Amino acid sequence: MPTTDGTPAQPDLPQEPASGRLPWTRPPVSRRRRLLTLLTGLTLGVLAVDQATKVWAVASLAPGERVALLGDLFGLQLVRNPGAALSIATGMTWVLTLVAVVVVVVVVRASRRIGSTGWALALGLLLGGALGNLVDRMVREPGPARGHVIDFLAYGDLFVGNVADIAIVAAAILVVLLTARGVHLDGTRDGTGEAADAAPAVADGDAADGAQRAHDGGAA
Repeated sequence: MPTTDGTPAQPDLPQEPASGRLPWTRPPVSRRRRLLTLLTGLTLGVLAVDQATKVWAVASLAPGERVALLGDLFGLQLVRNPGAALSIATGMTWVLTLVAVVVVVVVVRASRRIGSTGWALALGLLLGGALGNLVDRMVREPGPARGHVIDFLAYGDLFVGNVADIAIVAAAILVVLLTARGVHLDGTRDGTGEAADAAPAVADGDAADGAQRAHDGGAA
């Protein structure tokens, strides 16, 4: 449409963000579903392996007996742990059960905002590990919310753990790495607003060519 002075109106050209990066938009539903599937699958996998190995340990290992696998560095030793790692808070089993429940609820709620593969892995490991030990506290002796966790992986004279503990430690390491890199739960990075998992933005030259073509088409 011509302007008041008779010259053709110029179409509005796309404005490039001040940061020089394309703005990030919320991941499509299909991508979020894939991330939730990854998180859920990892959670169930950790839970299954943890419980299966605990069943094996109870059936195969004698309480207090140590089976050396790497000399004094690593072995198998069945321990029924009423407390947390390193036998901390052995008289507060019900408190640890409550903490585990809170962790599970927080992770489940956080998963609704998931937008990063790294965070999906971290939350899947954390949720699987928390559920693995929570199952022990709910179903094993001496009773619900007071059950003792089955530990059987002996690390020298330091402590005895299980598969759930390994998953929780791995999740903690991932969280530290993601936080250090500035990757948020929704997939954005500090200072950019774009998805950490996104493909590289369109090159400036390509964007300029596209804008010029739009300009030429409008002028024609």
